[in-house]
Amino acid sequence: MIVKEHRIEIFACRASKDFADKVIEALNDNILPGEEPYRLGDSVVTPFSDGEFQPAFMESVRGATVFIIQSTFPPVENLMELLLMIDAAKRASADKVIAVMPYFGWARQDRKDRPRVSIGAKLVANLLKAAGADRVMTCDLHADQIQGFFDFPVDHLYASRVFVPFIQKLNIPELAIAAPDMGGAKRANSYAKDLGCPVVICHKTRERANVVGSITAIGDVEGKNIIIVDDMIDTAGTLCKAAEVLKSKGALSVRACATHGVLSGEAIQRIANSQLEEVFITDTIPLRPAEGQDASKIKVISMTEVFANIISKVYNYESISPYFNR
Repeated sequence: MIVKEHRIEIFACRASKDFADKVIEALNDNILPGEEPYRLGDSVVTPFSDGEFQPAFMESVRGATVFIIQSTFPPVENLMELLLMIDAAKRASADKVIAVMPYFGWARQDRKDRPRVSIGAKLVANLLKAAGADRVMTCDLHADQIQGFFDFPVDHLYASRVFVPFIQKLNIPELAIAAPDMGGAKRANSYAKDLGCPVVICHKTRERANVVGSITAIGDVEGKNIIIVDDMIDTAGTLCKAAEVLKSKGALSVRACATHGVLSGEAIQRIANSQLEEVFITDTIPLRPAEGQDASKIKVISMTEVFANIISKVYNYESISPYFNR
C-alpha cells in the first residue's frame, strides 16, 4: 500500500510577499532541531500586454497541503491573482488549498443596505469556492457573520491577540477604550474587559459613504486616556473626527488601534494633522505612505506570528480554538 506523503507548501501572491516572508521566519523560529525548515515556494506571474497576468507554480504541489498568502486590498488584481493561484494549485493536483487572507477585502459589502446593490462579501466567498479553496484564514472580518457566507471552514482570527498585550505594556493611566461607532461596541467591550477599563461609545451619522456627518460620545470621557479600537482605517475621517470630539469633551489623550490600515486617499496626512497621538495598525496591509505624507504617528504591529502558529496547527491537525477568543 502506498502511503500518501503529508507535505506542506507555502506560497505568496505579490501583494503579500513581505508578510509571507515574515510568516516563514516565525515558523522557522519554532521548529525543532533536525526538522526541515519552512520555505516560501517558488512561483512567478507572467504579465500580458493588455494587463492580464498568469500565475504559475515553479515546483510540484501534487498531493500537498498548499497555503497561499494574499490580502485582497485594492486594486482588484490582488483578489484575481489569489483566485488564479488557487485554481492553478487545484489543477496541479494539490490535496488541499488554503487561502490565507490576512485582510479580507470587500467585507464591508456584507448586506443589502439599500436597493439594487450587490453583497460583495458573499460574491467573494463564492469565487473562492469556485476557484477551489478548501479553507480560508483571515483576521478581523468587518462583520463576524461573513463566516456564514462560506460553505467550508473559516479560521477567523482577532488582532486583539497582539493589541491587548501591547496596550498592557504601554501602562497608560486612566485608560478607557472607545468604539468609533455603534457597530464597534462589541469589539470595544471585549478590549475593555481584557484591559479592565471603562468603555466609551461614539455615535455617528453619515452623509454618504466615507463622509461622516456628526459624532457624539457616550460615556465618561473627561480625564481619560482613550484608545479607539476598530477593524480598519480607510479614509480616517471617522477616526479623526472622533478624536476631535473626545478631546473637546476633556480626554487627556486619544490613540487608536485598527487591524487593517487601508489608509486610502489623504488618510495618512489626515492622521498626521489630527488630535490623535498615535495610531497602531497591523501588517495585514503593507504601510506604504506616498511621497510627502507624514506617517510618523502610525506604528505597525505584526500579525505574522499569529498566522504562523495557525498555519502550523492547521497543517498538523492541532486545536486552534484558543485563537478564536477576542
